[in-house]
Amino acid sequence: MKSILRLALGAALAIGLSGVARAADLSEIRIDWATYNPVSLILKNDGILEKDLEKDGIKVTWVQSAGSNKALEYLNAGSLDFGSTAGAAALIGRINGNPIKSVYVYSRPEWTALVTRKDTGITKVEELKGKSIAVTRGTDPHIFLVRALADAGLTEKDVKLVLLQHADGKLALQRGDVDAWAGLDPIMASAEVENGDVLFHRNPANNSWGILNVREEFAKEHPDVVKIVIGAYEKARAKALAEPDQLKAALVAATKLPDAVIARQLERTDLTHSRIGDAQRETIQAAGLALQAAGVVKPDVDVKATVGDLIDPSFSASIGQ
Repeated sequence: MKSILRLALGAALAIGLSGVARAADLSEIRIDWATYNPVSLILKNDGILEKDLEKDGIKVTWVQSAGSNKALEYLNAGSLDFGSTAGAAALIGRINGNPIKSVYVYSRPEWTALVTRKDTGITKVEELKGKSIAVTRGTDPHIFLVRALADAGLTEKDVKLVLLQHADGKLALQRGDVDAWAGLDPIMASAEVENGDVLFHRNPANNSWGILNVREEFAKEHPDVVKIVIGAYEKARAKALAEPDQLKAALVAATKLPDAVIARQLERTDLTHSRIGDAQRETIQAAGLALQAAGVVKPDVDVKATVGDLIDPSFSASIGQ
């Protein structure tokens, strides 16, 4: 653990030194925090980014993202400069014309699965035919659901999708308004631990990476600031790894969920990755091709080329992992 901390802090220092801000024309950056991105809570709570940008007179404005769809919406509207999403969701955003670059990895999670109440009797994806499923369109849980249906020989037309934000999806399942839910941690962990709901279909390989995105225009105009943000993220990630109790406490405070729920979320969250590159490219491309085969992505889209346009490893090149 100490070696990981030293490497991450060293990388953060190197990024900070190489990315001295030349940003006289920049007075503010807008960045999100999210409960599905635990590192963002350490970054926000400890004021790490504020300290790194203080000498340049740059203010940091924090915006909560309730899901990848919201982060992408804010990025597309220019309400955010940096936003946390799942990698596959970022790809769908890019395909749909959202001008973003994925520049950093904040986690490798198993944050989504298909969930049902223990009294429904549903045990496999094939049994979802004709059933109602709560889902947040444009997020990793939605993409996970589409791929699970395709693997079972089904499509979205074989089920009834009920489009809700993640927290409302959990409530709909609890009330009996839907038969299943494409869940997202930590809300999914709450359903599992507190309600006894069942994660009846899991596939960690089909959970795409937790990715930090930046508006393409911002990255072109302020590459030095992008490096400073990544350097600050590295400091926060190092602290999250070195002080897991503080990380858990930050999530408990942000979500108002019990320790046992957050512990379950963190069991499924790997924070030992940060540099974006081939591994993320392969996972995101595989998700895109699967969605194309399922008819969600149009056949004329060049998925491989779009993934190439999305992922920019240059900003995190000096990070060791």
